[in-house]
Amino acid sequence: MSNENCKLLEKLKFELAFIEDGGYGRSVRTPHTPTSLFQDSLTCLNFGDPSHAHPCAECTLMQYVPESRKNEEIPCHHIPLDRESRTVSTLEASEAEESLKLWLHREIDRLEGEPVV
Repeated sequence: MSNENCKLLEKLKFELAFIEDGGYGRSVRTPHTPTSLFQDSLTCLNFGDPSHAHPCAECTLMQYVPESRKNEEIPCHHIPLDRESRTVSTLEASEAEESLKLWLHREIDRLEGEPVV
């Protein structure tokens, strides 16, 4: 597995652990504001940075975003999560979180199956 894929694997595992630990539950500080998958996680390059100093193009998740969606405001919300190409942006919040968990499990399994280089 390449160094790049090792970093990606680490990021996907962190995101999965974050979701499974309830990380996307409502914030204690802002319970009226819904959370945003990917964006409200430490995996996001711009987490906690309202100025969004880092372009999304620098994110390792961009490799999963279809070319036609890379210029969207939140490109990672357009990653196809299943065979029907449903995405965070096309699913209801609870369904999106479940679909994201399944996608993360599949990608982690796929990357862990790669031979170490």
